Amino acid sequence: MSSDHVPPHRQQPTLLEAVAALEAVAVAGEDERFGPALGLVGGLFGSAAPAEVAAAGPRLAALLPDAPPFPRAHLAMVVGACVENGADPAACAGPVLAGLRGALTGAQHLVQRWAETGGGPLPDPEGDDPVEAHDRIADPARLDAWHAHLAVVAWWTLHLWQRAAWAVYAHAPVRGESRTSGVTDVLLELFGRYEGGQHDFKGLASLALMLDDEPLLVLDRPTGTGYLLRMDGLGDTFQLHTLLADVLIGGGHLPGTRPDPEVVALARTAVLDGRLVIATGAFNLVAPDGSWLWNEGTPGDIPVVDGVRTLVLDPLPYERSWSAGRFIQEIPGDLRLERVLTPAEAAQRLARTAPAQSAEQAFR
Repeated sequence: MSSDHVPPHRQQPTLLEAVAALEAVAVAGEDERFGPALGLVGGLFGSAAPAEVAAAGPRLAALLPDAPPFPRAHLAMVVGACVENGADPAACAGPVLAGLRGALTGAQHLVQRWAETGGGPLPDPEGDDPVEAHDRIADPARLDAWHAHLAVVAWWTLHLWQRAAWAVYAHAPVRGESRTSGVTDVLLELFGRYEGGQHDFKGLASLALMLDDEPLLVLDRPTGTGYLLRMDGLGDTFQLHTLLADVLIGGGHLPGTRPDPEVVALARTAVLDGRLVIATGAFNLVAPDGSWLWNEGTPGDIPVVDGVRTLVLDPLPYERSWSAGRFIQEIPGDLRLERVLTPAEAAQRLARTAPAQSAEQAFR
C-alpha cells in the first residue's frame, strides 16, 4: 500500500513505536541521536492510550543506566510521568532512585570543587553556562574531565531527579522495598551530607520515610489503657496527633475534646483551600524512655519496642496549636483502631516505660 493510503493518524508513530526506536538508539550507542529520539517519545506521551503509557514506563526506566548524562534526567522525568499515569512504580523505581543517588553524589562533587576553587555563589542552572562551570572544577589531579562533566550535569539536572523520585516514592510498595533494601537509608545519608543550598530535600525525605500499614501501640498513662492501631500514609507527627485524638477521644476511649471534623478531614484526605484552619493538641507524645516526641517530626521517630512502635500519651504540659493539614498533600492518611488492650496487657506495657521528662529537660 502506498503512503497515500496510510490513514492520517498513522503519519506518526505510536508511543510504543517511539520507545522501540529509542531502545534501538540506545543499543547502537548513538548518543547524538538519543536526545531527539527521546523528544519524540515525550511529544507522543500526551496523546497515548493509558495502556501504552503503562507499558512504556518500565521499558524507559530500563534505559536510564546507560543513557547519555544530560538526556538521562529528562528520561527520568518521562518515566516519572508514566508512573503518575499508571505504569508500575515498583518496576520503574530502581533505575530512578539509582539515578538520584548518582546526581546527589555528582552535585556534591561540584559543591566541594567550587569551594576548593575560590567559593562564591554556586552556578545558577537557569542562567549560567555549564561549560564555564566545568572548566572551573575540572582538574586532572582532583576531578578529571569526565567526572567534572558528570558533576556539572548532576548540578544542572538534580531538580529533575527529585521530581522523578517523588513520582515513584509516592507509592507504598516503592517506599517499603526501598527501606528494606537500604536504598532509602543511602539517599537519606546523601541528603544529610548535601551542602548545595539551592536544593531542598525535606519533602522528599519525609515521603521516603512515610510508614505504610504500620502497627502502632499507644499507651495512655493517665487512664492506664492501651490500644493497638495501624497507620498509613502519615507524613508528619502533627497529622498523627490529630488522628490519635479523633480515634481515641472521638471514639469514646479517652476523655477530652474531639478534634473539629474539618481538622480531621484535612489530616486524612481533604485538601486545603487557602484558608488557615487551626488544629489543637490533646496529648504530650512521649517515647517509652520518657523523651518527648515532637510534632515537627515523623511517625518514624517513634521507637520500636518488642517489634512494634510504641507511643505513650501524657497530659499536655502547655497548650499547643498548629495549621491543620498534611505535609504531603498528595498522600491520604489513615489511622485505625485494631483492638483495645486488656487492662493487664496495658499495665504490663506501661510498667516498662519511664516517666516523661520535664519541660526543662525536654527543651535542653
